[in-house]
Formats: sequence, structure tokens, C-alpha cells
Amino acid sequence: MMITRWHAVLLLLVMMAAVFVADALSSAPLDPYRAPPLFALGSGKAPSGAHCSAVVGTDK
Repeated sequence: MMITRWHAVLLLLVMMAAVFVADALSSAPLDPYRAPPLFALGSGKAPSGAHCSAVVGTDK
């Protein structure tokens, strides 16, 4: 049997679905009340935890 492009795409989709299912089964359920806001524009919350949120030139 020759593996065609269709077989390769189908195999890729099956493997991706297996990874998603395994991740969903092994992770804790999401709590929407403790999740950070999707867009925090003007909310007053300071960004943290990322290199792009670091202010250059201040030594605190």
C-alpha cells in the first residue's frame, strides 16, 4: 500500500486529536473565575511575568 498525501494528512489529524484528548484528560478543569482577563485594556492591572513587560532602564 502506497502512502498518499491523503493518508499523511489523515494520520496527522488523528495524531493531533490524540494529543488534544490526552491533554484534556490529564489537565485540571479550567476555573473561569480565576482566569486572567483576555484583554486588560485600561483595567489598571500591571503586566507581569514576561520579558516584554519589563521596563528598560529602571533598577528596582
